Amino acid sequence: MNPTCCFQVFLLAFALQLAACQPREGKKPEFVLRFGHLANREHGWHKASLKFAEEVKTRSNGRIEVNVYPNEQLGKEMDVLTGLLVGSADIMITGESLQSWSLPKSILCATPFAIRDSDHLKKVAGGPLGKEIEQHILDIAGFRPIAWFERGARNLTANRPIRHPDELQGMILRVPAVSLYVDTWSALGAKPTPMAFSEVFTALQQSTIHGQENPFALIKDAGLYEVQKYCMLTEHVKSWAYVVMSDKKYRMLPPDLQEVIDTAAGIMQEYEHELFLIQEKKDYQFLVNKGMEFIEVDKQAFQEAATKAVVNSFNEDQIDLLKRIQEVP
Repeated sequence: MNPTCCFQVFLLAFALQLAACQPREGKKPEFVLRFGHLANREHGWHKASLKFAEEVKTRSNGRIEVNVYPNEQLGKEMDVLTGLLVGSADIMITGESLQSWSLPKSILCATPFAIRDSDHLKKVAGGPLGKEIEQHILDIAGFRPIAWFERGARNLTANRPIRHPDELQGMILRVPAVSLYVDTWSALGAKPTPMAFSEVFTALQQSTIHGQENPFALIKDAGLYEVQKYCMLTEHVKSWAYVVMSDKKYRMLPPDLQEVIDTAAGIMQEYEHELFLIQEKKDYQFLVNKGMEFIEVDKQAFQEAATKAVVNSFNEDQIDLLKRIQEVP
């Protein structure tokens, strides 16, 4: 073969290889995944979800398309969890609400005063105990955790300062539909009311409820600073959320595309963590600038009362797992 022919063969091989690496423009994807969450478009969860969608499309050469739906567009959290089982949704971000699916170990990802700080959280969520909880979720419910996101500490908000649990008497407080949260806040003296997050602003505005508890990011993104004057630095829950995928849908994918999902999920997790560290400080300052007043509380009093409620609510397996979490250095 003469040099010219060799060069032409090389160019042809290179062009074919290059084409194989490019997204299949104009062709329909083999799989379309619906990814829902409750946060708005400015939240780190949404940005991380878009990053995941981008990575999946690129790494699958356009064979998988991920459509992201923020602001509960696919339904409220419990509805989307059901959707993962029936096929109306494929991926979502969730956390302590998994307890409602007979997943007792899942509540440990958001148990009051179980996690000390960010370093402790990473060792738990990213270590053997975290893997044990993930396997529990997969085996019992068919939800496959593909990533986890650190969440900002949950803090109490209200239109009056509260420094001690004794001051919670009679306060109607919105909580997620999680029995442990209901039990804990009841023990603290409040009147907890489970409610979808999308309904909280209006309920506060109309004084149907008097307060709520969430991380800075969700307080900011939902505009709750417009209807709540004080943020009590209770930091009663330091938690993480899971990105879960329908295991049925995951298993429908060929092995090479399962690997794409796993790789993209890892990238999404790292990206969200970078966003979280930056955004946590920005969100705090944003709320200060909007006029929210931050109140130091008797954290020991909150912790003692909450811990008693947690222990009374937990079964033996949950108490054992809680002790193991607390023993992580």
